[in-house]
Amino acid sequence: MQKLKLEKLTTAQGSVTLPGSKSLTNRALLLAALSSGTTTLSGVLRSDDTARMLEALQALGVTLKVQGDTVSVQGMAGGFKPAAAQSEGKPLELFLGNAGTAMRPLCAALAFSEGSFVLTGEPRMLQRPIGPLAEALKSLGCDIEYLNNDGYPPLAIKGSVPSAHEVSISGATSSQFITALLMAAPLAGGLKLKVEGELISKPYAAMTVRLMQRFGAEVKREGWRSFAVGSKGYVSPGSFVVEGDASAATYFLAAGAVAGSVTVKGLGRDSVQGDAHFADVLAKMGAQVQWGDNEVTCSKPVSGRLHGIEIDMNDMPDAAMTLVPLALYTDSPVVVTNIASWRVKETDRILAMATEMRKLGVKVESGADYIAVDASVREDGMELPCFDTYNDHRMAMAMSLAAFDRAVEINDPDCTSKTFPGYFAQFAKICS
Repeated sequence: MQKLKLEKLTTAQGSVTLPGSKSLTNRALLLAALSSGTTTLSGVLRSDDTARMLEALQALGVTLKVQGDTVSVQGMAGGFKPAAAQSEGKPLELFLGNAGTAMRPLCAALAFSEGSFVLTGEPRMLQRPIGPLAEALKSLGCDIEYLNNDGYPPLAIKGSVPSAHEVSISGATSSQFITALLMAAPLAGGLKLKVEGELISKPYAAMTVRLMQRFGAEVKREGWRSFAVGSKGYVSPGSFVVEGDASAATYFLAAGAVAGSVTVKGLGRDSVQGDAHFADVLAKMGAQVQWGDNEVTCSKPVSGRLHGIEIDMNDMPDAAMTLVPLALYTDSPVVVTNIASWRVKETDRILAMATEMRKLGVKVESGADYIAVDASVREDGMELPCFDTYNDHRMAMAMSLAAFDRAVEINDPDCTSKTFPGYFAQFAKICS
Protein backbone atom coordinates (compact mmCIF):
# COMPACT_ATOMS: atom_id res chain seq x y z
CA MET A 1 0.00 0.00 0.00
CA GLN A 2 1.23 3.47 -0.86
CA LYS A 3 2.23 5.59 2.14
CA LEU A 4 2.83 9.33 2.47
CA LYS A 5 4.96 10.89 5.20
CA LEU A 6 4.18 14.41 6.36
CA GLU A 7 6.94 16.04 8.37
CA LYS A 8 5.92 18.11 11.39
CA LEU A 9 4.33 21.34 10.18
CA THR A 10 4.52 24.74 11.88
CA THR A 11 2.96 27.21 9.44
CA ALA A 12 -0.04 27.42 7.11
CA GLN A 13 0.00 30.43 4.81
CA GLY A 14 -1.34 31.25 1.36
CA SER A 15 -4.36 30.61 -0.81
CA VAL A 16 -6.04 27.61 -2.42
CA THR A 17 -8.42 27.53 -5.37
CA LEU A 18 -11.02 24.91 -4.56
CA PRO A 19 -12.10 22.12 -6.90
CA GLY A 20 -15.80 22.10 -7.75
CA SER A 21 -18.31 20.76 -5.26
CA LYS A 22 -19.00 17.04 -5.63
CA SER A 23 -22.54 17.44 -4.32
CA LEU A 24 -23.35 20.25 -6.74
CA THR A 25 -21.57 18.61 -9.67
CA ASN A 26 -23.46 15.32 -9.53
CA ARG A 27 -26.80 17.02 -8.88
CA ALA A 28 -26.29 19.45 -11.75
CA LEU A 29 -25.18 16.72 -14.15
CA LEU A 30 -28.31 14.68 -13.46
CA LEU A 31 -30.70 17.63 -13.67
CA ALA A 32 -29.08 18.79 -16.90
CA ALA A 33 -29.55 15.28 -18.32
CA LEU A 34 -33.25 15.29 -17.40
CA SER A 35 -33.87 18.79 -18.77
CA SER A 36 -35.06 20.01 -22.13
CA GLY A 37 -32.29 21.90 -23.90
CA THR A 38 -28.51 21.89 -23.62
CA THR A 39 -26.71 22.98 -20.44
CA THR A 40 -23.08 24.06 -20.17
CA LEU A 41 -21.72 23.28 -16.71
CA SER A 42 -18.46 24.96 -15.70
CA GLY A 43 -16.30 24.38 -12.64
CA VAL A 44 -17.25 20.70 -12.71
CA LEU A 45 -15.33 18.52 -10.27
CA ARG A 46 -13.32 15.80 -12.01
CA SER A 47 -13.00 12.99 -9.49
CA ASP A 48 -13.87 9.32 -8.99
CA ASP A 49 -17.44 10.03 -7.85
CA THR A 50 -18.24 12.43 -10.66
CA ALA A 51 -16.62 10.09 -13.19
CA ARG A 52 -19.10 7.40 -12.16
CA MET A 53 -22.00 9.78 -12.79
CA LEU A 54 -20.63 10.83 -16.19
CA GLU A 55 -20.14 7.19 -17.20
CA ALA A 56 -23.65 6.30 -16.10
CA LEU A 57 -25.24 9.17 -18.01
CA GLN A 58 -23.38 8.23 -21.18
CA ALA A 59 -24.47 4.60 -20.79
CA LEU A 60 -28.03 5.89 -20.45
CA GLY A 61 -27.81 7.63 -23.81
CA VAL A 62 -27.06 11.19 -22.71
CA THR A 63 -24.87 13.15 -25.13
CA LEU A 64 -22.01 14.80 -23.24
CA LYS A 65 -19.08 16.92 -24.35
CA VAL A 66 -16.33 17.11 -21.74
CA GLN A 67 -13.52 19.66 -21.94
CA GLY A 68 -11.55 19.97 -18.71
CA ASP A 69 -13.90 21.22 -16.00
CA THR A 70 -16.59 22.21 -18.52
CA VAL A 71 -19.29 19.72 -19.52
CA SER A 72 -21.99 20.31 -22.12
CA VAL A 73 -25.06 18.15 -21.51
CA GLN A 74 -27.75 17.60 -24.13
CA GLY A 75 -30.86 16.99 -22.06
CA MET A 76 -33.32 14.11 -22.50
CA ALA A 77 -36.39 16.29 -21.76
CA GLY A 78 -37.59 13.72 -19.23
CA GLY A 79 -36.71 10.24 -18.05
CA PHE A 80 -34.06 7.98 -19.55
CA LYS A 81 -34.76 5.74 -22.56
CA PRO A 82 -31.64 3.64 -23.13
CA ALA A 83 -32.62 2.16 -26.49
CA ALA A 84 -29.52 -0.04 -26.86
CA ALA A 85 -30.16 -1.88 -23.61
CA GLN A 86 -33.84 -2.34 -24.41
CA SER A 87 -33.15 -3.77 -27.84
CA GLU A 88 -30.84 -6.39 -26.34
CA GLY A 89 -33.59 -7.47 -23.99
CA LYS A 90 -31.44 -7.38 -20.88
CA PRO A 91 -31.00 -4.89 -18.02
CA LEU A 92 -28.48 -2.11 -18.39
CA GLU A 93 -25.92 -2.52 -15.59
CA LEU A 94 -24.45 0.66 -14.12
CA PHE A 95 -21.37 0.44 -11.86
CA LEU A 96 -21.36 3.45 -9.52
CA GLY A 97 -18.27 2.77 -7.41
CA ASN A 98 -18.80 4.17 -3.93
CA ALA A 99 -20.60 7.30 -5.11
CA GLY A 100 -23.70 7.81 -2.98
CA THR A 101 -24.45 11.04 -4.88
CA ALA A 102 -24.80 8.90 -8.01
CA MET A 103 -26.39 5.73 -6.61
CA ARG A 104 -29.29 7.29 -4.70
CA PRO A 105 -30.54 9.91 -7.22
CA LEU A 106 -30.12 7.55 -10.18
CA CYS A 107 -32.10 4.88 -8.35
CA ALA A 108 -35.10 7.21 -8.14
CA ALA A 109 -34.72 8.68 -11.63
CA LEU A 110 -34.48 5.24 -13.25
CA ALA A 111 -37.55 4.03 -11.34
CA PHE A 112 -39.55 6.59 -13.37
CA SER A 113 -37.73 6.01 -16.68
CA GLU A 114 -38.14 3.41 -19.42
CA GLY A 115 -36.22 0.14 -19.41
CA SER A 116 -34.61 -2.30 -16.98
CA PHE A 117 -31.51 -1.52 -14.98
CA VAL A 118 -29.11 -2.97 -12.43
CA LEU A 119 -27.28 -0.61 -10.06
CA THR A 120 -24.16 -1.92 -8.38
CA GLY A 121 -20.86 -0.64 -6.99
CA GLU A 122 -17.79 -1.29 -4.88
CA PRO A 123 -17.98 -3.67 -1.88
CA ARG A 124 -18.45 -0.76 0.54
CA MET A 125 -21.34 0.63 -1.53
CA LEU A 126 -23.05 -2.73 -1.17
CA GLN A 127 -22.91 -2.19 2.61
CA ARG A 128 -24.43 1.29 2.51
CA PRO A 129 -28.19 1.38 3.05
CA ILE A 130 -30.63 2.25 0.30
CA GLY A 131 -33.66 0.52 1.80
CA PRO A 132 -35.56 3.64 2.94
CA LEU A 133 -35.39 5.07 -0.59
CA ALA A 134 -36.20 1.79 -2.34
CA GLU A 135 -39.16 1.10 -0.03
CA ALA A 136 -40.49 4.62 -0.57
CA LEU A 137 -40.31 4.09 -4.32
CA LYS A 138 -42.03 0.70 -3.98
CA SER A 139 -44.87 2.40 -2.12
CA LEU A 140 -45.36 4.55 -5.22
CA GLY A 141 -45.72 1.41 -7.33
CA CYS A 142 -42.13 1.18 -8.59
CA ASP A 143 -40.60 -2.20 -9.47
CA ILE A 144 -37.38 -2.57 -7.44
CA GLU A 145 -35.68 -5.77 -6.31
CA TYR A 146 -32.74 -6.30 -3.95
CA LEU A 147 -30.33 -8.69 -5.66
CA ASN A 148 -28.26 -9.58 -2.60
CA ASN A 149 -29.18 -8.27 0.86
CA ASP A 150 -32.51 -6.61 1.58
CA GLY A 151 -32.12 -2.87 1.95
CA TYR A 152 -28.77 -2.66 0.13
CA PRO A 153 -27.44 -2.54 -3.42
CA PRO A 154 -27.18 -4.12 -5.91
CA LEU A 155 -30.66 -3.30 -7.15
CA ALA A 156 -32.72 -4.39 -10.15
CA ILE A 157 -35.07 -1.65 -11.36
CA LYS A 158 -37.78 -1.76 -14.00
CA GLY A 159 -38.93 1.71 -14.92
CA SER A 160 -42.65 2.37 -14.53
CA VAL A 161 -45.33 5.01 -14.17
CA PRO A 162 -46.12 5.62 -10.48
CA SER A 163 -49.48 4.51 -9.14
CA ALA A 164 -49.41 7.07 -6.33
CA HIS A 165 -48.11 10.59 -5.84
CA GLU A 166 -47.69 10.85 -2.07
CA VAL A 167 -44.91 9.19 -0.12
CA SER A 168 -43.41 9.18 3.36
CA ILE A 169 -39.76 8.52 4.20
CA SER A 170 -37.59 8.70 7.30
CA GLY A 171 -35.17 11.59 7.41
CA ALA A 172 -32.89 9.93 9.97
CA THR A 173 -30.41 7.98 7.85
CA SER A 174 -29.39 10.11 4.89
CA SER A 175 -30.58 13.32 3.26
CA GLN A 176 -29.59 11.72 -0.05
CA PHE A 177 -32.81 9.68 0.08
CA ILE A 178 -34.83 12.89 0.26
CA THR A 179 -32.71 14.46 -2.47
CA ALA A 180 -33.27 11.44 -4.74
CA LEU A 181 -37.06 11.56 -4.39
CA LEU A 182 -37.16 15.32 -4.88
CA MET A 183 -35.03 15.27 -8.02
CA ALA A 184 -37.03 12.43 -9.58
CA ALA A 185 -40.43 13.90 -8.65
CA PRO A 186 -41.08 15.78 -11.92
CA LEU A 187 -40.53 12.51 -13.82
CA ALA A 188 -43.29 10.97 -11.70
CA GLY A 189 -45.74 13.73 -12.60
CA GLY A 190 -45.12 15.47 -9.29
CA LEU A 191 -44.90 14.19 -5.71
CA LYS A 192 -45.88 15.15 -2.21
CA LEU A 193 -43.15 14.04 0.18
CA LYS A 194 -43.57 13.72 3.95
CA VAL A 195 -40.46 13.42 6.11
CA GLU A 196 -40.83 11.22 9.18
CA GLY A 197 -38.74 12.22 12.18
CA GLU A 198 -35.80 14.61 12.07
CA LEU A 199 -34.20 15.32 8.71
CA ILE A 200 -30.43 15.17 8.98
CA SER A 201 -28.12 17.29 6.82
CA LYS A 202 -30.86 19.82 6.11
CA PRO A 203 -28.55 22.14 4.12
CA TYR A 204 -28.07 19.39 1.53
CA ALA A 205 -31.82 19.13 1.03
CA ALA A 206 -32.01 22.93 0.79
CA MET A 207 -29.25 22.84 -1.84
CA THR A 208 -31.24 20.29 -3.83
CA VAL A 209 -34.36 22.45 -3.77
CA ARG A 210 -32.49 25.57 -4.90
CA LEU A 211 -30.83 23.68 -7.73
CA MET A 212 -34.12 22.12 -8.89
CA GLN A 213 -35.68 25.57 -8.97
CA ARG A 214 -32.74 26.84 -11.02
CA PHE A 215 -33.63 24.13 -13.55
CA GLY A 216 -37.27 25.24 -13.63
CA ALA A 217 -38.92 22.79 -11.22
CA GLU A 218 -41.80 23.86 -8.98
CA VAL A 219 -40.86 23.01 -5.38
CA LYS A 220 -42.48 24.11 -2.15
CA ARG A 221 -41.73 22.99 1.40
CA GLU A 222 -43.32 23.39 4.79
CA GLY A 223 -40.47 23.55 7.25
CA TRP A 224 -38.56 20.31 6.98
CA ARG A 225 -41.63 18.08 7.35
CA SER A 226 -43.03 18.07 3.83
CA PHE A 227 -42.20 18.98 0.25
CA ALA A 228 -44.45 19.38 -2.78
CA VAL A 229 -42.95 19.08 -6.25
CA GLY A 230 -45.04 20.00 -9.29
CA SER A 231 -45.29 18.07 -12.55
CA LYS A 232 -43.44 20.67 -14.60
CA GLY A 233 -40.37 19.15 -16.25
CA TYR A 234 -36.84 20.48 -16.01
CA VAL A 235 -35.70 23.21 -18.39
CA SER A 236 -32.04 24.00 -18.99
CA PRO A 237 -30.90 27.34 -17.55
CA GLY A 238 -28.39 27.45 -20.42
CA SER A 239 -25.33 27.54 -18.17
CA PHE A 240 -24.50 26.75 -14.57
CA VAL A 241 -21.33 27.44 -12.57
CA VAL A 242 -20.43 24.88 -9.90
CA GLU A 243 -19.19 26.43 -6.67
CA GLY A 244 -15.95 25.37 -5.04
CA ASP A 245 -16.31 22.41 -2.67
CA ALA A 246 -17.19 23.70 0.79
CA SER A 247 -16.37 20.36 2.42
CA ALA A 248 -12.88 20.42 0.89
CA ALA A 249 -12.45 23.99 2.12
CA THR A 250 -12.68 22.88 5.75
CA TYR A 251 -9.21 21.30 5.84
CA PHE A 252 -7.48 24.43 4.57
CA LEU A 253 -9.50 26.77 6.76
CA ALA A 254 -8.70 24.56 9.75
CA ALA A 255 -4.99 24.69 8.89
CA GLY A 256 -5.17 28.48 8.85
CA ALA A 257 -6.96 28.47 12.21
CA VAL A 258 -4.18 26.35 13.71
CA ALA A 259 -1.03 27.78 12.22
CA GLY A 260 -1.38 30.98 10.20
CA SER A 261 -3.78 32.39 7.64
CA VAL A 262 -5.28 30.64 4.62
CA THR A 263 -7.65 31.93 1.94
CA VAL A 264 -9.83 29.53 -0.06
CA LYS A 265 -11.12 30.81 -3.40
CA GLY A 266 -14.32 29.67 -5.09
CA LEU A 267 -16.52 29.86 -2.00
CA GLY A 268 -18.21 33.07 -0.89
CA ARG A 269 -20.61 34.50 1.65
CA ASP A 270 -23.65 33.55 -0.47
CA SER A 271 -22.72 29.89 -0.93
CA VAL A 272 -25.60 27.42 -1.31
CA GLN A 273 -23.56 24.75 0.51
CA GLY A 274 -24.22 24.12 4.17
CA ASP A 275 -20.60 23.15 4.86
CA ALA A 276 -19.57 26.73 4.12
CA HIS A 277 -20.78 27.45 7.66
CA PHE A 278 -17.85 25.46 9.02
CA ALA A 279 -16.01 28.78 8.94
CA ASP A 280 -18.55 30.06 11.49
CA VAL A 281 -17.74 27.08 13.72
CA LEU A 282 -14.05 27.99 13.56
CA ALA A 283 -14.98 31.56 14.50
CA LYS A 284 -16.76 30.23 17.61
CA MET A 285 -13.51 28.47 18.47
CA GLY A 286 -11.65 31.77 18.33
CA ALA A 287 -10.37 31.83 14.76
CA GLN A 288 -10.48 35.04 12.74
CA VAL A 289 -12.73 34.71 9.68
CA GLN A 290 -13.22 37.13 6.81
CA TRP A 291 -15.73 36.57 4.01
CA GLY A 292 -15.67 37.89 0.46
CA ASP A 293 -17.97 37.40 -2.51
CA ASN A 294 -15.92 34.47 -3.78
CA GLU A 295 -13.44 33.67 -1.02
CA VAL A 296 -13.06 33.18 2.70
CA THR A 297 -9.97 33.64 4.86
CA CYS A 298 -9.34 31.95 8.20
CA SER A 299 -6.51 32.95 10.54
CA LYS A 300 -5.35 31.66 13.89
CA PRO A 301 -6.75 33.30 17.03
CA VAL A 302 -5.12 36.41 18.44
CA SER A 303 -4.49 34.38 21.60
CA GLY A 304 -2.70 31.78 19.48
CA ARG A 305 -4.79 28.78 20.53
CA LEU A 306 -8.26 27.63 19.58
CA HIS A 307 -10.99 27.01 22.14
CA GLY A 308 -12.58 23.62 22.57
CA ILE A 309 -16.22 23.19 21.63
CA GLU A 310 -19.21 20.92 22.12
CA ILE A 311 -21.40 21.14 19.06
CA ASP A 312 -24.24 19.41 17.25
CA MET A 313 -23.02 18.82 13.68
CA ASN A 314 -26.11 17.08 12.30
CA ASP A 315 -26.35 19.70 9.54
CA MET A 316 -22.67 19.33 8.53
CA PRO A 317 -21.66 15.68 9.00
CA ASP A 318 -18.85 15.77 6.41
CA ALA A 319 -17.35 18.99 7.75
CA ALA A 320 -17.67 17.64 11.29
CA MET A 321 -14.80 15.22 10.69
CA THR A 322 -12.39 18.15 10.41
CA LEU A 323 -13.14 19.17 14.00
CA VAL A 324 -11.79 15.94 15.49
CA PRO A 325 -8.04 16.42 14.84
CA LEU A 326 -8.42 20.09 15.81
CA ALA A 327 -8.75 18.85 19.40
CA LEU A 328 -4.95 18.54 19.32
CA TYR A 329 -4.75 22.35 19.26
CA THR A 330 -7.58 23.47 21.58
CA ASP A 331 -7.54 24.60 25.19
CA SER A 332 -10.38 22.21 26.14
CA PRO A 333 -12.00 19.07 24.67
CA VAL A 334 -13.80 18.87 21.34
CA VAL A 335 -17.14 17.05 21.47
CA VAL A 336 -19.02 16.42 18.20
CA THR A 337 -22.61 15.20 18.60
CA ASN A 338 -25.58 14.04 16.52
CA ILE A 339 -23.40 12.37 13.90
CA ALA A 340 -24.99 8.91 13.69
CA SER A 341 -24.86 9.19 9.88
CA TRP A 342 -21.08 8.74 10.11
CA ARG A 343 -21.74 5.04 10.72
CA VAL A 344 -23.06 4.49 7.17
CA LYS A 345 -20.65 6.65 5.17
CA GLU A 346 -17.63 5.43 3.18
CA THR A 347 -16.60 3.67 6.37
CA ASP A 348 -17.84 3.69 9.96
CA ARG A 349 -16.31 7.09 10.53
CA ILE A 350 -16.91 7.25 14.27
CA LEU A 351 -15.05 3.98 14.80
CA ALA A 352 -12.34 4.87 12.29
CA MET A 353 -11.72 8.34 13.71
CA ALA A 354 -11.62 7.09 17.30
CA THR A 355 -9.16 4.36 16.34
CA GLU A 356 -6.79 6.69 14.51
CA MET A 357 -6.87 9.51 17.07
CA ARG A 358 -5.90 7.05 19.82
CA LYS A 359 -2.61 6.53 17.98
CA LEU A 360 -1.73 10.05 19.15
CA GLY A 361 -2.17 9.12 22.81
CA VAL A 362 -5.17 11.40 23.35
CA LYS A 363 -8.29 10.48 25.31
CA VAL A 364 -11.14 9.50 22.99
CA GLU A 365 -14.69 8.60 23.88
CA SER A 366 -17.34 7.66 21.34
CA GLY A 367 -20.87 6.32 21.13
CA ALA A 368 -23.66 5.69 18.69
CA ASP A 369 -23.79 9.32 17.56
CA TYR A 370 -20.89 11.24 19.09
CA ILE A 371 -17.13 11.45 19.48
CA ALA A 372 -15.20 13.38 22.15
CA VAL A 373 -11.46 14.08 22.13
CA ASP A 374 -9.44 15.46 25.06
CA ALA A 375 -5.79 16.12 24.28
CA SER A 376 -5.00 17.84 27.59
CA VAL A 377 -3.49 14.71 29.11
CA ARG A 378 -1.66 12.40 26.76
CA GLU A 379 -0.65 8.83 27.20
CA ASP A 380 2.27 7.45 25.24
CA GLY A 381 1.28 7.89 21.62
CA MET A 382 3.17 6.71 18.57
CA GLU A 383 6.24 8.79 17.78
CA LEU A 384 5.44 8.43 14.09
CA PRO A 385 1.79 7.42 13.85
CA CYS A 386 0.69 5.78 10.61
CA PHE A 387 -2.96 6.52 9.97
CA ASP A 388 -5.14 4.03 8.16
CA THR A 389 -7.67 5.69 5.85
CA TYR A 390 -10.20 2.88 5.20
CA ASN A 391 -10.53 3.85 1.53
CA ASP A 392 -12.25 6.99 2.85
CA HIS A 393 -11.14 10.26 1.32
CA ARG A 394 -12.22 12.31 4.32
CA MET A 395 -10.22 10.20 6.77
CA ALA A 396 -7.07 10.93 4.77
CA MET A 397 -7.73 14.66 4.50
CA ALA A 398 -8.84 15.13 8.10
CA MET A 399 -5.89 13.25 9.57
CA SER A 400 -3.43 15.34 7.54
CA LEU A 401 -4.13 18.07 10.11
CA ALA A 402 -2.40 15.98 12.78
CA ALA A 403 0.90 16.91 11.10
CA PHE A 404 0.86 20.22 12.97
CA ASP A 405 1.29 18.09 16.13
CA ARG A 406 4.05 15.75 14.91
CA ALA A 407 5.32 13.96 11.83
CA VAL A 408 2.75 11.44 10.59
CA GLU A 409 2.24 8.91 7.85
CA ILE A 410 -0.93 8.48 5.79
CA ASN A 411 -1.77 5.11 4.26
CA ASP A 412 -3.35 5.09 0.78
CA PRO A 413 -3.23 8.88 0.28
CA ASP A 414 -4.63 8.52 -3.24
CA CYS A 415 -8.04 7.64 -1.78
CA THR A 416 -8.60 11.41 -1.86
CA SER A 417 -9.21 11.05 -5.61
CA LYS A 418 -12.84 10.26 -4.71
CA THR A 419 -13.51 13.98 -4.38
CA PHE A 420 -10.18 15.86 -4.40
CA PRO A 421 -7.44 14.55 -6.69
CA GLY A 422 -4.21 16.32 -5.81
CA TYR A 423 -5.26 17.20 -2.26
CA PHE A 424 -1.86 16.53 -0.71
CA ALA A 425 -0.08 18.60 -3.37
CA GLN A 426 -2.34 21.55 -2.52
CA PHE A 427 -1.84 20.93 1.19
CA ALA A 428 1.95 20.98 0.74
CA LYS A 429 1.78 24.33 -1.08
CA ILE A 430 0.39 26.17 1.92
CA CYS A 431 1.82 24.18 4.83
CA SER A 432 5.45 24.01 5.96
